[in-house]
Amino acid sequence: MQIDLNRLERILPTVQKPGRYVGGEYNSVAKDWETTPTRVCLAFPDIYDLGMSNLGLAILYDVLNALPDVLAERAYLPWVDMIAALRQARTPLYSLESKRPLTDFDIVGVSLPYEQLYTNLLEMLDLAGLPLRSEERDGRHPLIIAGGHATFNPEPVADFVDAFVIGDGEETIVEVVRAYREICGESREAQLRALACIPGVYVPRFYDVRYNADGTVAAVEPNVPEARLPVLKRVVPVLPPPPTRLIVPTVDVAHNRAMVEIQRGCTRGCRFCHAGMVVRPVRERPVEEVLEAVEAILPQTGFEEVGLLSLSSSDYSGIGGLVKALTMRFGDAHLSISLPALRADSFSVTLAEAIARGRRTGFTFAPEAATERLRAIINKPITTEQMLDVAREVFERGWRTIKLYFMIGLPGERMDDVWAIADLARAVRAAGRKVHGRRAQVNVSVNTFVPKPHTPFQWVGLEPTPSIHEKQALLRRHLRGRGLKLDYSDPEATLLEAVLSRGDRRLGTVVRRAWELGAHFDAWDEIRDFSAWMRAFAEAELDPDFYARRERSPDEVFPWEVVSTGVSRKFLLGEYRRSQRGETLVDCREQCHGCGILTVLGDNWSEEWRCPEPAYHTT
Repeated sequence: MQIDLNRLERILPTVQKPGRYVGGEYNSVAKDWETTPTRVCLAFPDIYDLGMSNLGLAILYDVLNALPDVLAERAYLPWVDMIAALRQARTPLYSLESKRPLTDFDIVGVSLPYEQLYTNLLEMLDLAGLPLRSEERDGRHPLIIAGGHATFNPEPVADFVDAFVIGDGEETIVEVVRAYREICGESREAQLRALACIPGVYVPRFYDVRYNADGTVAAVEPNVPEARLPVLKRVVPVLPPPPTRLIVPTVDVAHNRAMVEIQRGCTRGCRFCHAGMVVRPVRERPVEEVLEAVEAILPQTGFEEVGLLSLSSSDYSGIGGLVKALTMRFGDAHLSISLPALRADSFSVTLAEAIARGRRTGFTFAPEAATERLRAIINKPITTEQMLDVAREVFERGWRTIKLYFMIGLPGERMDDVWAIADLARAVRAAGRKVHGRRAQVNVSVNTFVPKPHTPFQWVGLEPTPSIHEKQALLRRHLRGRGLKLDYSDPEATLLEAVLSRGDRRLGTVVRRAWELGAHFDAWDEIRDFSAWMRAFAEAELDPDFYARRERSPDEVFPWEVVSTGVSRKFLLGEYRRSQRGETLVDCREQCHGCGILTVLGDNWSEEWRCPEPAYHTT
């Protein structure tokens, strides 16, 4: 049944941005509750402003609501003021479309794009009135199913989630709903066994973990016949048509624009990049399909900007023709086009100029490292002179601001590499001043590298905090003055991200205790309570440095290897060793390096993308 709407009406005037909590947005789907057999709530464990910009949730909402016997609604974690108000009013978390509590749904699908959402997941479950642990829930409760990039290491939240969808969700979520429908009246054990039979679905309770005396994982063992090891991620060989009836938000959100995914995956092979490894192989959407999608989206949403989404937009093979066609077809509509993730080359500058329409707000490069030696280690080979040539071209074409993204703490980094960040930023500013004088601006963002699972750097440890502070202090001293702005990440936030992304199942105790001590919104600097996390670790007698800072041996069993991305450990270890020698690999589109992804996909893969015989095999 619906929550008390009169009570809700009394709450809303007392909180910030009540429009986050009312629903009724244009293009939202409200099906008849009583006549629709299967009900799914898609939940995003952060605020509406961020969740409404999540393309994965929008895709699943479109896929599920296209099924006549399924309804999909949405829920977002309220901001702290609304959480307090709901608790005081004893009103559970509800869906926006029908205003029904999450406990009324058959399935709650949670999106976990990043690890700092784990305490928010518990906040959502508790606010909904659901038991936190999977083992405490039964057939009376909705199934809690999670997906997203963070679930490529599902173990830190394995205690709280019934099943994880690993990889692409468009096909898997339909199979999950169908399996649930066939067995909805049976026990929770039977429901989960049915889900475990679906390729790409990981059910944690069907796997036992043994540990060595030193705390490392000894083995992961299935305990029911339905459980496979490892669980291979799902891959959609051909991207389905993109959603075009996008929901128009009621308040301003992080990215208030239409979104069309033009390409999934990346062939660049940056060794630090989690997304670039786990989303292989590359699949492109045809140019005409993108154009048709934009044509359909505009009259149905009223958006004035469309983002062409990809991990590397300028690598999309038809990007030049696509931009030209969009500007010609929609020029009179004054449509703004955004292209995130452009390479630092002249072609990208030409693309940006084509879509700028006189707007020169800023141009972003992500060299990641400021020396050619370190860029070779991370497999991002571009010379410093090329970087400066492109910067000069950007300024000469009218841009006054350039943003540069760097990382510190990369494997093999030396102090002179950190000095080089300041040197390169000042050189870029000097190039700008030759064109724009003192109006030229260089904004430098420096994050601390986190070694992520399923990447060639999964064997290395996080930089010690004193070293991070020393490098940040150096940058503060040498990146100051007019035309330079420095921003960098909080070392405490970095440590938390590293622990949660690299942890094992024992961290469930820590996550729960940190939440009980008040931790939530851990991705928000003004809300994060690091002391709660440190106390939770101490009470659990677990050392965060064991997870975050320890260098791993080549043969160590990783907690996240219960799932497989299709990229082989052999290839990743070979890439790590090549990084230590400063060797680079060319783009996968130019030469196959035998990473393994197309081998495991086998006959399920499209012939046009089949890998040629590898030039060599990793040793």
